[in-house]
Amino acid sequence: FGQPPQPLLLKLTSPAGRSIQTTRDLPGFWRGSWKDVQREMKGRYPKHRWPDEPWAEDPSLKTRNAFEASKRT
Repeated sequence: FGQPPQPLLLKLTSPAGRSIQTTRDLPGFWRGSWKDVQREMKGRYPKHRWPDEPWAEDPSLKTRNAFEASKRT
C-alpha cells in the first residue's frame, strides 16, 4: 500500500471491539490461527456468526439469528 509499497497492518477485533489479533497476512490468518480464534469467540459470543469459511461470507453486523432471518425473506 502506498509509494513505496508497504504492507497493510490489520487489527482484528471482537464484537466488543477488543483486539483479537494483529496481522499483515490475512490469507495466512484464515489458514492458520482462525480456527483457534473461532473456537474461543464462539464460546464468548455465541449470538454472533463465526463461519468456517469467513472469506466466502458476506460481511454483516447482524447476530446469527437476525442474519438467518434476513436470508429467509
